[in-house]
Amino acid sequence: METTYTTPTMLPELREQLILDHLPQVKLIARRIHERLPVSVSLDDLISTGIVGLIAAIDRYDPAHDVKLKTYAEYKIRGAILDSLRELDWAPRQQRKRAKLIEAAIAVLEQRLQRSPTEDELANHLNLSMAEYQDWLSDARGLTLGSLENSGTEEEGRDLLRYVSDTEESWPSYIFERSELERLLARSIDRMPYVEKTVLSLYYYEELTLREIAQIVDLHESRISQLKSQAILRLRSYMQKQWPRERGAA
Repeated sequence: METTYTTPTMLPELREQLILDHLPQVKLIARRIHERLPVSVSLDDLISTGIVGLIAAIDRYDPAHDVKLKTYAEYKIRGAILDSLRELDWAPRQQRKRAKLIEAAIAVLEQRLQRSPTEDELANHLNLSMAEYQDWLSDARGLTLGSLENSGTEEEGRDLLRYVSDTEESWPSYIFERSELERLLARSIDRMPYVEKTVLSLYYYEELTLREIAQIVDLHESRISQLKSQAILRLRSYMQKQWPRERGAA
């Protein structure tokens, strides 16, 4: 059972208990992010950064906003970890360039073919062999961090499914925008090849690991990683076209 606040001013022992209660949440989020990163990135470092985010969530949480602490903590934990990775800039420029080329190829071929392009078509468009194209997908593995939540660039992505800890989520404009974004996201997923749709569903909704998904669909874990990267790049290409960031700009 989740520990809750009992007074506006938190007792030190209650704060400590809340941190201990939510440590498993930090480790789970850190592991799920870490499995999309190069082996050179330390899991322990991600967990430590996530704990900082957790503490910030506990210190700033206000139950009057009618948002569960676990939900708000997830937002702060993920945000702290992703911010730390952006500061590291661990991804080589070539990796980012390749991911953007794949994303651009998806957009061009979708416009030309009026459907989702196949891997063969994408590889041909990029003048790559299938092995080379799949290597590019493998390189894009860590670059898709948070990409289901972000439809723009890494720096300026619109958060599709962000957790809000303020009364903004009650605004009619926010409710409408979230509903529209979810509708576009669902439409984009529905256009995908069946296997990519299955991988996304098992990973993001069933919260299975890549290894568990590989066992279910009888493919190698590295292939599941490639399919997930490709599916997310399809999502980003579609969402950027359907929901340009300027639409919501002030």
